[in-house]
Amino acid sequence: MSNTKKNLKISTAQFEHQSGNKAYNLSVIEKLAGEAARCGAEAIAFHECSVTGYTFARDCSQNELLAIAEEIPGGDSIMKLIEISAKHNIAILVGLFEKDKENNIYNSYVCVYENRVVAKYRKLHPFINPHLVPGENYCVFELFNWKFGILLCYDNNIVENVRATRLLGAEVIFMPHVTMCTPSTRPGAGFVDPKLWEKRVEDPTSLRIEFEGLKGRRWLMKWLPARAYDNAIYIVFSNPIGMDQDQLKNGCSMILDPFGDILCEARILGNEVITATLSPGKLKEAGGWRYIEARRPELYKSILSQDHTSEQKVAWLSRERDQIKS
Repeated sequence: MSNTKKNLKISTAQFEHQSGNKAYNLSVIEKLAGEAARCGAEAIAFHECSVTGYTFARDCSQNELLAIAEEIPGGDSIMKLIEISAKHNIAILVGLFEKDKENNIYNSYVCVYENRVVAKYRKLHPFINPHLVPGENYCVFELFNWKFGILLCYDNNIVENVRATRLLGAEVIFMPHVTMCTPSTRPGAGFVDPKLWEKRVEDPTSLRIEFEGLKGRRWLMKWLPARAYDNAIYIVFSNPIGMDQDQLKNGCSMILDPFGDILCEARILGNEVITATLSPGKLKEAGGWRYIEARRPELYKSILSQDHTSEQKVAWLSRERDQIKS
């Protein structure tokens, strides 16, 4: 097989998942994966915990989480995903809660293709539930002669994680999220009234004002293009739309190129698949390529190795959990 890198078609999706209903969520994933395959996509990415649901886990006991979590690769959902991937001849990337043989629980993300789990990533900075164990490794893997990385939601807000994944060789980073439309200390943040979702057909304008303002898309545009531009990478961003337990999410799934430009973006107020073509030439044409080549690690490697105090970490965890629950 030739090792020449060619243009690659990739899809990202948004959909309204059901908390804890893996059978339903997998049925939607199967439908949307089929749509992507018919558009010629070779891979499709879904949001964080797209198989299991996410925010409901804030109130789960350890035993309740263990009941919905699965071993990877042996779990039933993984077997179903492998079946869907083979049926449509497309790589599928999804999130779910994982448990290992020692009953450690992780917020994980997998890529399945060609009857196997190609890659598995465990979230480095989980906070939705205190029983979740942080991952300890970055994830970079090769498929279709491209190198891919994975970073889950909050992991992308720590800029060192994005740069480290890029330095390990990633040319495309999948960034699955469950984000936006939640309270924060930043101006303009907050929940969106679920009643606007219920009235989205007769009054889409009021919902779009909320979704596209500082509670949603305008916040995303403050940082997501910068991650692509600074690191000369493609970003495949996935996020749910609709109700996530009692919180409303605004979708905005999109694909950005190494210039930080949006190639495609989900705009429907509902389930949607979007597809873009990734061109290898942009990887070295973008300014971020030159910035990486110009790095002088000897100036800052000792600074980057410094750690925060444990008190700061505890305060961060407490603050993030309080915002989710408020």
